Formats: sequence, structure tokens, C-alpha cells
Amino acid sequence: MQTLKFSALINATREKVWDTMLQDTTYRMWTKEFSEGSHYEGSWEKGSEIRFLGPVEEGDMGGMYSRIKENVEHEFISIEHLGFISKGIIDTTSEGVKKWTPAFENYILLPKENQTELLIEMETSPEYAPMFEEMWPRALSTLKNLCEK
Repeated sequence: MQTLKFSALINATREKVWDTMLQDTTYRMWTKEFSEGSHYEGSWEKGSEIRFLGPVEEGDMGGMYSRIKENVEHEFISIEHLGFISKGIIDTTSEGVKKWTPAFENYILLPKENQTELLIEMETSPEYAPMFEEMWPRALSTLKNLCEK
């Protein structure tokens, strides 16, 4: 596993960044940089199941099956990715999934005077690193623009 780190300095309060990042409508806007139609089903509460989904071939939905490992409102959220979802079926036991799970994705919001520094740390397989290194800066730029409106 490889840990990737990204950051953005946003001209908004931690509360504004948090809400914009996690509310359904704005979540769909900034995560489209990963996949058009990206959305989540579930809750951001600690211990809750959450599914990160998007359209895949032939109109099916696919994505990640995860759990919220930690949630400190307006400060920190940790997502524990546990498996894939394909054609409505959750896979947490295949050899392919076991190679990379669990994988964590953490969001840290730090106050910086009238700004918020958003830090992202995510674990991924090395073969996916180039894709995320391209997508995350675009997603953070979109999130920054949404927060600063």
C-alpha cells in the first residue's frame, strides 16, 4: 500500500468546508472529478456503513463499500474502505480485495486564521496512485471553488 497526500487552502471556515464536502448536493459536484455521477449512500456517523457509488458499464452502479472509522465534526473524518460493489453485490473476501483492504482515507481540517487547510491522506495500491494523483488536485480545486462561493 502507498499513502498519498493532498492539500488545499480554502478561504472558508472549517464548518463551511465540512458541510460543502459532505452534503449530498455539493458532494456530487466535487467528486464528479473522480467519476461523473459519483454519490454516496449511507451515513457519515462514526461506525456507519457507507457506499461510494457511480455508474459503470451497462447502467450498473459500482463502487466502494466502506465504514466511517472516525468522525470528529468539522475536524477529522476517517473512512475505512472494506471492499468493492459490483452489480449490487458487495465483495469483501475475494483475493483481489484482500490485497488492498482495509484502506483508509482521512480528511483533516485545520483552522488557518480566516482559512481552512484541508489535508487528505489516502492509502491505495501503487497501480492506482497515478490516477489519484491526477484526479485529487482537480477535485480539491472544485471543492475549493464551491466553498468560496
